[in-house]
Formats: sequence, C-alpha cells, structure tokens
Amino acid sequence: MKAVWFEAFGEPEDVLQIGEKPMPEPGPGEVRVKIATSGVNPSDTKKRRGSFPHLLDNGYVIPHSDGAGIIDAVGDGVASSRLGQRVFVYQAQHGRRFGTLASHVVVASNRAPRLADTVSFEAGALYGIPVMTAHRCVFAEGDPAGKLILVTGGAGRVGYYAIQWARRAGAEVIATASNPADVEACLEAGAHHVVNHREENWARAVLAASGGRKVDQVVEVEFGANLPQVLDCIATGGSICTYSSSQNMTPTLPFYRMMFMDLTVRTIIVYDMPEPAKADAIAAITQAETDGGLLHRVAEVYALDGSVEAHKAIEAGNRRGCIVVKVQEV
Repeated sequence: MKAVWFEAFGEPEDVLQIGEKPMPEPGPGEVRVKIATSGVNPSDTKKRRGSFPHLLDNGYVIPHSDGAGIIDAVGDGVASSRLGQRVFVYQAQHGRRFGTLASHVVVASNRAPRLADTVSFEAGALYGIPVMTAHRCVFAEGDPAGKLILVTGGAGRVGYYAIQWARRAGAEVIATASNPADVEACLEAGAHHVVNHREENWARAVLAASGGRKVDQVVEVEFGANLPQVLDCIATGGSICTYSSSQNMTPTLPFYRMMFMDLTVRTIIVYDMPEPAKADAIAAITQAETDGGLLHRVAEVYALDGSVEAHKAIEAGNRRGCIVVKVQEV
C-alpha cells in the first residue's frame, strides 16, 4: 500500500517519507479501511517531533489518528455486512504505530463508526479529535441546557464544534475571537455573543455580553494564558474543561482563589476519554447528521504527496479551520 511514515523525529521535510509499505490484514474484531482522507491534528505533529520519546522503539510510524473511507476487509467476529460501509476512523495511531496517512489502515471495528452518505469524507476526517473533543468538553460536566458557556478560541478546530454542541444542547454561548472572519465563524456556529480575547481585561466584555451573569462552564483552548481572565468571569462552582495550554505549558495556579470558588478543572484528551463518553459522542454525531449535520471549517486539503506541507500548515497555527490530506479516491 502507499503510505507516509517517519523513522526519526524532526522537521516534516526531514523525516516524512512516502512510498510503499505492506498491506495490513485485519485480525479478530478488526476492520480494514480504504482511506479517502486523513485528518491532521497538532498531536500528530507533536508526535513527529518526539513528544513520545519511545514511539519509534519498535519501528517506523505512519501518523494521524483521524480519517475516513470505506471498509474493504473484516476480521473474524465482524459481520460481513460491514464490507463497503462508509466510515470515519478515530484513534488509529494511539498506542499503535500505524495511522491513517496511508491507503489502508486496520483498526478495531468500534474505532470505525459508520459515516452517513450525506457527509463528505473531508468532514468525516474531522469527527475524531476536533468533534469528539468538543463534545466531551461541553458534556463532561452534565447537561449543558440552561448553562452559560464560554468557548475561548471559538473559531478554532475544537472551539467551532464546541459552540455547535453547546447551542444544540440549549446553552447560552459566549465565544472569543480576535478578527472579523473568526467572529463571523463563531456567530455562524451558533454563538450568542462574541468578545475579543486580544483586548485587555476581556473578562469584562464577557460579563457585559451576559448582562453581568458569570459563566457556568468554560471550554478552554489556552488554559494557562487565559486563566487570569477566566477567573474574573466564571461563577462560583463553575467548571473549566480544557484541552490545550500551548502558550503556557506549565501554568501556575492561584490555588486558594480557585478553591474558595469551588471550581472544577477537567483536562480532556480524546484518546483517553472514558469509552462511554466516546460512545456518547459518536451517538451525538449520528443524531446531528440526522438533524441536518454539523458545520465544518476545512481550511486546506492536501494530496498525499503534500503531507509535509500539511504538517507545516498545522504547525504554523494560522489556518482558519482544519487541515485534511486527500489520500485517494474511493
């Protein structure tokens, strides 16, 4: 099969290779997916840079956990009726060496949920990390209905979906964005209000937008950098559900202030979400497709031989939307 892989850590142009690798065969409980599209996420580029030092101990790695395609082979114990199904793939390269940046990937059957005929393969490649992370951030603290939820970085890969999940569930949503295009994206996704997180003391703008009501829950993209402002606009007993802190990777917490506010801080990564939470997210995705579908922001689509540029695009951090690699026609 055709694949992209790396055998050493480093810059994408230095370590990503493209060529032929052995075709995988599904074992018991597994399916093989002919990959149409592969989603690129920051965790993929961080792994390539060496965030998991032992990742290459057993050999080369085919990157990317997210993708979409069609099941073309099944292992023992998997119904033959799954053959030919359109599916999305998540968690393909978690605790394993071989991900979706290849013409084929083998995964456990439950890691390849059905993809509706109405959903493009480009969108299907986003259902893993961006969409499922956003779902967990919104629903981890219970029913969001009636809550006031703040989504920081609302036009980002996860934030854009968090707005949609929260709005669909009956929450009032305030998002942050820093330019007119991103403000428009947040409003399109369903935010009731948008404030500029580049402004000094932007927590005041949050409270102005809410009429003085403090937020019940925060979906947080930059935990360390945003915490001082978040503490100025979150309610006592509130929760912060955070999935990233890239600007300040070792934040210092004002423990006593947070303790006396009875705050909950929940860190979220899709790979290690409880299995019931993953199942809930998949069920919600299926229901959303029935209800008219989620909105998607795909910034760029690269060919397989453009994987180096796709990784660079993610690392640049300046794309408005998700990055997808089109592996092949299926």
